[in-house]
Amino acid sequence: MLHHGATRIYAKKLSPNDNSKNQVYLGGDFSVLNIIPHNDIYTDSEEAAGSVRDRGKASLNFFWVDQDGMHPAPEAQLILYPKYPEVRMSGFLKRCKQAPSEIMRVRDPGRVLFIGVTARREVLAFAVKADSPVAVELNSRQWESLGVFLELPSSADVAQNPKSILLAELRRIHALKWVASQKLSRDGKKLPYAARNGGGYTLEAELGISPNGYSEPDFMGWEIKQYSVTDFQTYRAKTPVTLMTPEPNGGTYKDEGVAEFLRRFGYADKSGKADRFNFGGIYTCDKDFHADTGLKMTLDGYDVQTGKITDMDGSINLISRSDEMAASWSFKGIMQHWNRKHAQAAYLPCLFHEPPPEYAYGAKVLLCEQTDFILFMRALATGKIYYDPAVKIENASSANPMLKRRSQFRIKHSQIVEVYHQNEEIPLA
Repeated sequence: MLHHGATRIYAKKLSPNDNSKNQVYLGGDFSVLNIIPHNDIYTDSEEAAGSVRDRGKASLNFFWVDQDGMHPAPEAQLILYPKYPEVRMSGFLKRCKQAPSEIMRVRDPGRVLFIGVTARREVLAFAVKADSPVAVELNSRQWESLGVFLELPSSADVAQNPKSILLAELRRIHALKWVASQKLSRDGKKLPYAARNGGGYTLEAELGISPNGYSEPDFMGWEIKQYSVTDFQTYRAKTPVTLMTPEPNGGTYKDEGVAEFLRRFGYADKSGKADRFNFGGIYTCDKDFHADTGLKMTLDGYDVQTGKITDMDGSINLISRSDEMAASWSFKGIMQHWNRKHAQAAYLPCLFHEPPPEYAYGAKVLLCEQTDFILFMRALATGKIYYDPAVKIENASSANPMLKRRSQFRIKHSQIVEVYHQNEEIPLA
């Protein structure tokens, strides 16, 4: 697996029901979506006994590996059952002659499935029977658990572990004390940066991360986030954490454009700037219609009482008093964004002073792992995660109006641990 580019390797001890007929069980929540890279999630409704069962699917770039190389299994996919919830894997034997059918079609106890993940978002697989030397070796040692998986070291050198490399870099940056505000250019040069939002850019520049708008982790699989604090004694956060900034993919905002959305639901600039309309405010699922915009946030397809998704085609909505859909975000789109970007996240405290503009980074970091979209939805439904947009149009009546889009989902820093199954605070000094 290392030869074929695996950066993380896992093992699952298979139960009798883990086979090609019954599918392979991958957990009683959606956290496995952070472990196994997958393609876009889509919905599939299957008629069974006169009823319709909604579920989600996501294809995989899946390969069985052996001494002869990598063998694609083009029908491999994840199946999401939101009403339980659980995730299973199926189709991993179809149209692959080199697949280990003699292992994955039976119910024999003691079988083991190994999964490798590459930087190219490929899923590598290898399966053995109970009497295999590999299975015997696996059972002779203790390993870290990650959901239904055991996580195996992907290198004999601990220093090459992504978490160890990240912590070493953060310790180095902390030891620098005050760092000049900067931003990394596309060609890798550190350039001075004067604006007051340079804390993240400066940290990224020190880590060698070029600014981008892609929904991918920043540093070796880790999303890096700095947050402003009042001091390095109490570490009290000054601002909330911006979790993500996904654009709406439904409603007036998407169907008729941002300009029309602002004209209908925005409001004249409160500071008196002519020909400018804004759309702002705080929107949570536990609040009524906003006084300035006449919109409120709702969830369609999520049961607050049970904490389960009841419709994979559901969405987060901004609706008017007349039930007009102003903007919406599909569960599938948000789920895809959240799982890919936030599987592992590091939160680092930061101080600012001037002149000249400089930043210092604290002596501890919060590492969060094993997020789950169900936890995200629970926090959203209870008002802990909220929508805090900053959308505007200038020169609105002109032939060339200027638009600014920023759709922010935020949470208080003290509540960030509630959207992860695992977190730890690690000293850097």
